[in-house]
Formats: sequence, C-alpha cells, structure tokens
Amino acid sequence: DNIKILLGKGASITAYDAIAEENVRKILGDKIAYAKDMYSALENADALLIATEWSEFKNPNFSLMAEKMNHKAIFDGRNMFALEQVEDSGFFYKSIGRKILK
Repeated sequence: DNIKILLGKGASITAYDAIAEENVRKILGDKIAYAKDMYSALENADALLIATEWSEFKNPNFSLMAEKMNHKAIFDGRNMFALEQVEDSGFFYKSIGRKILK
C-alpha cells in the first residue's frame, strides 16, 4: 500500500532484491523499475529506503553510494547499519528508534 501511495504522488521507484524480485514482479509488475545490483539501484536516487536485511547490504561502500545518488539520504527500516558506520559518511540517516544523523 505504501508503494502505491508513493507512486500515486509521482515517485519513481527502483528496487533491488535478488531473493524477492520474482514475487515483487508478480505484485507490482512494471509499476516500478528493477536494478541488477544494489549499487545500480542508486543511480540518480534521491533517497535509499532499506526494507530488507540481506547480509549483502550490511557493509556497503558509502563513497560509491554517495557518487551514484542525487541526495545522500538513507531511511533504514531494518537498522542495518551501526550508527558509527554511517556517522562520518555525510549521509542523512534515519533508522528505527535511534538518533538521526545529519
């Protein structure tokens, strides 16, 4: 439902999830774009929303992420990163139940 709300407000979504992509395609079809890897999903992105906690996401290259994104903003719904990991990266970082890093 949240994705439908975002799409209705004009957002474009590019998703990457190697494990769940097939199921997501059954539900959303071509309403969103699908990336071949986690870094290509960030091309010209305004924000990153983390909604799954696969181990491949745990230690990203924050410099590469910053190069690919329009805005350095991460909304982490799974508390994937220790605050110390993100603190010096220059990202706005909002996670669940923890302080916001700006």
